[in-house]
Amino acid sequence: MLGIIIPIIIIAFFYGVGVGLYEYFPYQFLDSSKDVLVQQKITQNDQFVNQDDVGSLIKINSKSDIEQKRNLLTEFFWNVGSFQRVTHNTQTPEIEYDISDSNYSDFQNLKRIDRLTVEMEYGINSISYLFIPKQSNEKLILYHQGHGGDFILGKDTIQFFLDRNFTVLAMSMPLLGMNNQPIIEIDGLGEMKLTSHNKLGLLEANNFNPMKLFLDPIQINLNFLDKEYDFKRYSMIGLSGGGWTTVVYSAIDERISDSFSVAGSMPFYLRVDSRDMGDYEQTNIELYKNVNYLELYVLSAYGDGRQHVQIFNENDSCCFSGDGNETYEFVIKDRISQLGKGDFQIFIDDSHKEHKISEDTLGIILKSMGES
Repeated sequence: MLGIIIPIIIIAFFYGVGVGLYEYFPYQFLDSSKDVLVQQKITQNDQFVNQDDVGSLIKINSKSDIEQKRNLLTEFFWNVGSFQRVTHNTQTPEIEYDISDSNYSDFQNLKRIDRLTVEMEYGINSISYLFIPKQSNEKLILYHQGHGGDFILGKDTIQFFLDRNFTVLAMSMPLLGMNNQPIIEIDGLGEMKLTSHNKLGLLEANNFNPMKLFLDPIQINLNFLDKEYDFKRYSMIGLSGGGWTTVVYSAIDERISDSFSVAGSMPFYLRVDSRDMGDYEQTNIELYKNVNYLELYVLSAYGDGRQHVQIFNENDSCCFSGDGNETYEFVIKDRISQLGKGDFQIFIDDSHKEHKISEDTLGIILKSMGES
């Protein structure tokens, strides 16, 4: 039997090579099939261009519209009418000064690390590290890690800014990194361990929106830093889910002068690929039917001396790759220009094929902040 099979395999192999080299039958059939598949892929990737008028999705045309949208956001997240009322909250993080963490023992220009812990509803916490340089330029970088987990994944980014005398506050998303995953009890459902953001949706109640868990630790930490330090400027950088957090938080809090979202989000009409849809916080329709992504971008960019910069990895291995941003970049720029305050930029990083903040991206960020 093997004496028959082996010669057949050898003949098939060399015939296949001949098909490719000399275009024997069924070369033309296979080639046309390949063209069909390629065209299907192009069509799939181009579905987003069917959005007729991107500008019509942005219901922000004046300063009063800006204020109304921001108030809608604070009402959604904190159930109060203005962000000023949110920041009047007297809650402060628990501070542990000058901690030891061997993960960062090799850091340069590091004076000390302080650990900030914020306790929230349902026993959920947020643990952040404040990296204080030996020499300080009196500017703060808030670095926010994404779904990858602990902010140690952003170690190179943190060191990059320490080297340039920035103080860095590093944070992780709820339930990730050093943050806990408590076991809670829900009426009628029983006990459950909170292991993913999608489970947070089960906590929704008339007097509590679990979406606040993504933003509350930031404003509590910044309120503390406002009182304890005299930073000249706050900038925020986030990767992936941290990029989403950067967009939404800087849309609300004008203390963030520079916001940089890396592979963090895109408008819904661009989310053709299922991997771009995101989880609970990225698709919570109760939020986006009032303030959509395009409007969040405008809010993040608007204000005196403020800017919002989006950076996409062209060949990102995770999500938000490609060049769909071309459909809205100049629409946002034009709207910001009409409003008269702020700046909006998009950059495409083609230097790698990973889901990360690259050296090229760090250079873009530094230049955008006017730093050498």
